[in-house]
Amino acid sequence: MKILLSTLTIMSFCLTSLAQSGSEIYILDLKEKKGKITLSNPRNITNRIGYDNQPSFHKTEKVLYFSSFDESGRADLKSYNLKTKETKNVTTTPEREYSPTLTPDGDYLSCIIQRDNGAQDLGKYPVEGGEAIAIIDNMIVGYHVWADNSHLALFVLGKDGAPNSLHYLELPTREDMVLAENIGRSLHRIPSEEAISYVAKVGADNWEIRKLNLDKLDSEKIATTLPGKEDICWTAAGTLLSSDGEKIYMLQNEKWIPLPIKGLKLPLKGITRLAVNAQNTTLAIVISE
Repeated sequence: MKILLSTLTIMSFCLTSLAQSGSEIYILDLKEKKGKITLSNPRNITNRIGYDNQPSFHKTEKVLYFSSFDESGRADLKSYNLKTKETKNVTTTPEREYSPTLTPDGDYLSCIIQRDNGAQDLGKYPVEGGEAIAIIDNMIVGYHVWADNSHLALFVLGKDGAPNSLHYLELPTREDMVLAENIGRSLHRIPSEEAISYVAKVGADNWEIRKLNLDKLDSEKIATTLPGKEDICWTAAGTLLSSDGEKIYMLQNEKWIPLPIKGLKLPLKGITRLAVNAQNTTLAIVISE
């Protein structure tokens, strides 16, 4: 039985089309060597009025996926080819799709599917396009990350004032474990480790980036976030990146170090989501229009 979201819940989670503010996706060249990161050549790959957000890269191909609103306020999944600079739709549906994520087998894009009846499911679409396959339709999933082919870490919205929580779901058995509460939206696999990172909102002024070890499902603190900022990503070499909204930072020796951007002509504003490709050559960021 699908869970129906109240209008208040949907608005508070900012997934209704009318509530979303305009945003653009930029990509930057990234070089990382001997603990130093260089960012350069920022360029806007969406460059239109409206919402373009939640970028994620294909693991082996030069393709970036993202969620984008059309003129009617419907969110579809799109792909951007970094080589040809071509943008095309992966989905064109009456639903609203968010947070495209390549599945471990590379055959599908899993995503949040918001339906007109208020339900909010986790589903997947074939990478080349096609009909959706439901993965989870009994929880209000906001964000997700694949641990492996059969396990997911989930950001699940709390109901009736309950806090958002971190779930760990085994798909074959449907065994669902709640591992933490009051978490942020950034869920990521940690490169070269059997672990996932998440943000624990321990207190109003105390947010921690934590590592969930997948073998024992215990967690440990990695670092404190930038003040009030929950969006992070990992480079392929295992370096944490984040932003205070205006600058991009790397974590080094437990300190956030600002990174200059070569070739930046105008200041970036409202930086939120970040993603790095598996080849460690490209950083995608979301900024305000």
